Amino acid sequence: MEAKLDTIDREILKILERDAKTVAKSIAEQLNLTKTPVYERIKRLEKEGYIKNYVAILDTGKIEQSITVFSFVSLDAQKGSLMDDFLARAKQFNEVTECYVVGGEFDFLLKLTVKNLDAYYDFAKSKIAALPNIGVVKSAFVLNEAKNSQHFPLL
Repeated sequence: MEAKLDTIDREILKILERDAKTVAKSIAEQLNLTKTPVYERIKRLEKEGYIKNYVAILDTGKIEQSITVFSFVSLDAQKGSLMDDFLARAKQFNEVTECYVVGGEFDFLLKLTVKNLDAYYDFAKSKIAALPNIGVVKSAFVLNEAKNSQHFPLL
């Protein structure tokens, strides 16, 4: 059974969210605690799934020229099995970096990373449009990334 998050757990999560490489000793010092209980709390938070993974956030502009595209997708029919099929296929595309089921005018929101507009056109034509049950696809192209954060506002 998962325990509720207390104030110390939340402070640990805030510190790790800012910098996942922060070691238990440093966290303990920041919270005026000893290292061992902090380490044990971190392990519990990982085990209980509060911490899903540790990642490096890359500066993609320094690695390779690319563009980010948000594609809003509607299906012709919204049957559960058809939606599940779309999700399974969308997850397999390397260009899709995030995929959400959404309510409102569209069924899905995809965040894509592609090399350029030609690459997006190829992706849209040969992958998304080729899927069964696709109704409407509308896309927005990112001109400037004003904020990109994995920050979750812990209260």
